[in-house]
Order: sequence, then structure tokens, then C-alpha cells
Amino acid sequence: MNRVLVIGSGGREHALAWRLSQSLTVEKTFVTPGNAGTAMEPAIENVVLDVDDFSILIAFCQSNNINLVIIGPEQPLVNGVVDALSSSGIACFGPTAQAAQLEGSKAFAKEFLERHQIPTAAYAEFTEVKAANIYLQTQNFPIVIKADGLAAGKGVVIAEDLTQAEAAVTDMLADNKFGDAGSRIIIEEFLVGEEASYIVMADGKNFLPMATSQDHKARDNGDVGPNTGGMGAYSPAPVVTDAIDQYVADEIIQATLDGMAKDGMPFTGFLYAGLMIDAQGQAKVLEFNVRFGDPETQPIMTRLKSNLDELCFSAIAGQLDQVSVEWDSRFALGVVMAEAGYPFSYAKGNRINGLKEVGADKLDSNIKIFHAGTAQKEGHIVTSGGRVLCVCALDESLKEAQNKAYQAVKKIGWDSEYYRTDIGFKAI
Repeated sequence: MNRVLVIGSGGREHALAWRLSQSLTVEKTFVTPGNAGTAMEPAIENVVLDVDDFSILIAFCQSNNINLVIIGPEQPLVNGVVDALSSSGIACFGPTAQAAQLEGSKAFAKEFLERHQIPTAAYAEFTEVKAANIYLQTQNFPIVIKADGLAAGKGVVIAEDLTQAEAAVTDMLADNKFGDAGSRIIIEEFLVGEEASYIVMADGKNFLPMATSQDHKARDNGDVGPNTGGMGAYSPAPVVTDAIDQYVADEIIQATLDGMAKDGMPFTGFLYAGLMIDAQGQAKVLEFNVRFGDPETQPIMTRLKSNLDELCFSAIAGQLDQVSVEWDSRFALGVVMAEAGYPFSYAKGNRINGLKEVGADKLDSNIKIFHAGTAQKEGHIVTSGGRVLCVCALDESLKEAQNKAYQAVKKIGWDSEYYRTDIGFKAI
């Protein structure tokens, strides 16, 4: 029986830990630091560890007989947690620090894509305001400006005109809005189409596709407003047709794994290609993530029927070509409930009402609430982050899953909750 540690504190980590705890081959699941939701799961235990101190992490794993570690967020991966744990003989599912540059540096990713002729938007990179502004004067609008490094999903600006573009360049390069992440920027062409998330498990040479999904990045209904970490998601995604699926598998995912191996940094872990699919069905890479997406993880995990720990061990062993994965055939849709003001300034400490009435054993066994920015305080669950909950529902159609999720959302509330009311509209 396996003993597993999940690193992270968000909705993604709650979903991963919950799915692991359902596995017939998992004896115990730990999460560090976790949240109020993982604390309430009967088969999950939260632990407080300094994940930046690899010696502490290794000691915990050794003293608690942990034989599999799964990393949720990107920062520990970029910091080299997989290298440290693996060198101590602890099985760890995720990319090395070298391979994690696919997400850690947008310049690295764009140069990789260009070098291996993998379809992506045209781009240029800059470290100086003056050079960037000269380049902008030759471009068409809208245009996309990205901080090179990790910015918690928020270092992307879509500029509608030259004034907005120059302001974004100044924010990132001169005013240090994103710190070191914005000391280098990417300016790239604006691609038109529908975004989709294509997430796979990779073992260095082979990959196993996860269920297709689509998330809503913009804060407000109709996919407008500022970019966020994601306001909701659903799976499967009808925009990913069989033809697109085959093209992405061959020309993007397999080409990426082959390219990384050729470059001497084989990729093992969750690989997430954010795609733009145009009206002609052509897909291009917007960005790579080297971990599962949030909030896509939540509806995908509600549909996964295979044992996640066994899939991870197969990947670590380089044997994903020998396994298959089983999915619930129904649709899953998740609605993110956030604090008003997210993704900018927002309140914390608001008491959340209605959770006990909407739990899976109360309202409907096909509804699952995953916690993100939550904490326990004086016997109550309170808000502690921008994205607070992801309310997921399973049903026979996407419309029915949407209706079920929103029925549950309406039973939950606090003083300043905010959520979109149209998650899934593009597919419905």
C-alpha cells in the first residue's frame, strides 16, 4: 500500500489528494500545507512543512514512509524539489528544475518551440523599455505582453492599442510590477480562436492524455475583464475534436517530449499545453505549464476512475505506453467562488456559510466542493485567498452539470463572494 504526500494548498491539491485518497492502493495521503477542505477529508492529513527546505521535506518523507510525492504548484518544481527528492531515493512525480523551465521561463519555452518547429505565436523578447516600445510601433493590435517568469498566472496583458501596450511594458520592465518575473518580457502576436487545455502525464518519452478540458481565465461573464488564475472549468471540451486531438498529440505533445529528450532534459510529470484553436481547427501553443492546471484539475479528477498513484508510478518507471486510463463518461463542470476584488485586493477572514448543507453526502453524491483559499478559525471555515472554492458537479450533459453546480453554489455564501454565472457557455 502506498503512502503519498501532495505539495500545495489550492483547489488543485485538494482535488489531487482527494482522488489519491479514493485509490484502493493508497494507505495514507498527506498534504502540505493543505487547506480547510483537505483538513476535513477523513482520509487526508494536513502537515506543515517548509517545502523550500528540501532537507526537512526529505526527513518527513523518510520518517513517514512516504513512497510517492506529487507536486501541485509550479514554484517548487522550478526550485528543484524533484531533483532533491529523487536523489534521496524518494519517488517524485514531476519535472526536474531544468525541464520545468518550460513554465519557469516564457523566453525558454518560446525559444524551444521555435527551435523544434512546434506551432506557436510569433514573438520577440526584451529587457529594455526603449527597445520594446520601438518594436511595438511596428506591430498590429491587439497584442500580448507577458512577464518572462512565474507570476501566479497573472503576468499576461492583452493590450488593445499602443498606449496600453507601452503602459504594460513600463509596468513590467521599469516599475517592477511582477518583480524578477518581469525583468524580461515577451511580446507576441494576438491569436484569435478558442482556448483549450491539453493536459497529459508524461514519462520522458511517452504520454497519457488526461480528459480534455476548457477553463475560463477572465474574471467576468462573457470572458471579459482582467485575467485570473481561472474562474471555472469543464470536461470534456467539445472544442477539441478528434482531428484536433490527433494533431495536438502528434505535432505538439509528442514533438515537445521528443524535443526535450533531444535537448538532454527529458520531461516527466504533468505537461499542460494551453492552446489556441482557430476557426480552421489549427492549434497553436499559447504557453506550457509543467503541472496540472487549476481549476481544470477539479472537474478532471471528478471524472478520473483509475488509481492516480499507479499512473504516477508507471510514469516514473517510463512505462506509460503500457497503461490505459479509465474515465467517467459524464460531463463535469466546476464553478470557482472567489472573494470580490480578486484578482487584485480582496478581503480575508469572511465566514463561509452553507458548506455543511452542500457536502457530497448531503445534497447530491455527484457534487464535490474543492477548497482553495480557505482556513479554519474558531470552529468555522473562513476565506483566506482570492479563489476560495471550486464547486464541481457531474451529470449526463454539460447543461445538466452546469445547472447542478450552480444550484449548489447558490446555497453557499459569505459577505463578499463573487462568481461568474456563465461557466461552460462556450460549449453549451
